[in-house]
Amino acid sequence: MVQLKVLSGKKAGTTWLARRFPIRIGRSKAADLQLEDDGVWDQHLQLDFKPAEGIVLTAHPSAPATVNGHPQPQAVLRNGDGIRIGALQMQFWLSPTRQAGLRWREGLTWTAVAILSLGQVALIYLLR
Repeated sequence: MVQLKVLSGKKAGTTWLARRFPIRIGRSKAADLQLEDDGVWDQHLQLDFKPAEGIVLTAHPSAPATVNGHPQPQAVLRNGDGIRIGALQMQFWLSPTRQAGLRWREGLTWTAVAILSLGQVALIYLLR
């Protein structure tokens, strides 16, 4: 998963979480992340996951986008990269992973260990 933290503009301070790709960013109602700030186009940019490269930002051919202060029509994003589109500044982050709940599996394992231990004690007692 990917997080985009909006640092400036109308939605400053908000963090947007993406769960699937591609991620479309712009003013359009079809955009996954809608931004109404000055200089943001209807379909300003898109983020795609490419297994060989990572997460790739691709700007619309005529829409300006900068990554870490450098104009980039296409760029591979890294954790903490700054993205500017129009008057808006965002920061790209990989979201923290959540570990699946393993409580029931751990309980089942300890129950099996207890049963095996009791079985061994019973076997030792019977073989005397």
